[in-house]
Amino acid sequence: MALNARATIAQARGLLAETRDLSSADAFQRLRGYAQAHGLPLGKLARDLVQRTPDARTVLAGAPPR
Repeated sequence: MALNARATIAQARGLLAETRDLSSADAFQRLRGYAQAHGLPLGKLARDLVQRTPDARTVLAGAPPR
């Protein structure tokens, strides 16, 4: 299960990185920041993002800057 969660988080991170031409580290910070700001578990947000709910642009717009 943990391996699946890591793979899904990596997919979501890649999606964000590609959408906004971010480094992998920056994309992860944005993903984590959005999850924390909205009280969501990181794994659930990653699964939802990979399924396109929410859209990558929504996550990038709603993530607090770091």
